Amino acid sequence: MSGIKAGARAVADLVGGEVIASVEIAAAPARVFQALTSREIVDWWVREGVFDTREWSGDVRVGGRWRTTGVARGQTYALEGEYLEVDPPRKLVHTWQGVGAAGKPSIVTYVLEPIDGGTRIMLRHSGIVAPDGGEGINAGWRTACQKLADMLAA
Repeated sequence: MSGIKAGARAVADLVGGEVIASVEIAAAPARVFQALTSREIVDWWVREGVFDTREWSGDVRVGGRWRTTGVARGQTYALEGEYLEVDPPRKLVHTWQGVGAAGKPSIVTYVLEPIDGGTRIMLRHSGIVAPDGGEGINAGWRTACQKLADMLAA
């Protein structure tokens, strides 16, 4: 596809606790939005050898909840959040927090932009409080975004 650039990109602001990622996908925005809001998450929200998402459920509406479980570095994990904004196929915003974790959840924002030959996702994950300042989350988003692009291009 002529407008698609190769490779997902992500950068972490370790001081500010934020990750910005982008990827261009050879699929229409509606198809990309579907992959962001369905059980397909288990197919792309993976970083081999680091984390493996195995279950996902969600009520994709403002105020609806989502939950995912899997294995990270040999330990089970569970994440959950609430949908804050659902504007298919343009924008999705939800909170993100480990189940039972103390403190304020972080926020993930996806903005989907139609481009020649597909969709550009601009992702912002803000409010990250992590021991590594978000570097692991940064690598995870880069990997997951690339897996999403590869899956939808297949």
